[in-house]
Amino acid sequence: MSTTETPLSLYERIGGAAAVDAAVEVFYKKVINDYRINRFFDGVDMAKQVAKQKTFFTMAFGGPNNYTGADLRSAHSKLVKIGLGNDQFNAVMEHLGDTLKELKVPQDLIEEVMTLAEGTRSDVLGK
Repeated sequence: MSTTETPLSLYERIGGAAAVDAAVEVFYKKVINDYRINRFFDGVDMAKQVAKQKTFFTMAFGGPNNYTGADLRSAHSKLVKIGLGNDQFNAVMEHLGDTLKELKVPQDLIEEVMTLAEGTRSDVLGK
């Protein structure tokens, strides 16, 4: 790599918009079918939620920043009040990892995504 080349972002290495879109679709199918966490999505417009998650992942992975949603702490504060905690966060992490494996994302990229996601734990849980 020459000094003028910029390293590829995680977003680019994972496959860009098509990969993020596929991952979010598969991920939410898993989440909605999980009794441990699906109650947190009662009454949620899932089409809007999926779209918001796609823009969030895109931004978080170093792609174009078109995310206009609330910060993680604010976005999840109501859920924390009704019981969102470490066990539920762990379930979400499990589904994220399983989704990436199912989509045959290389292990090194899965580890990078999981590290990023784990880094959001304290904000999501309001700690």
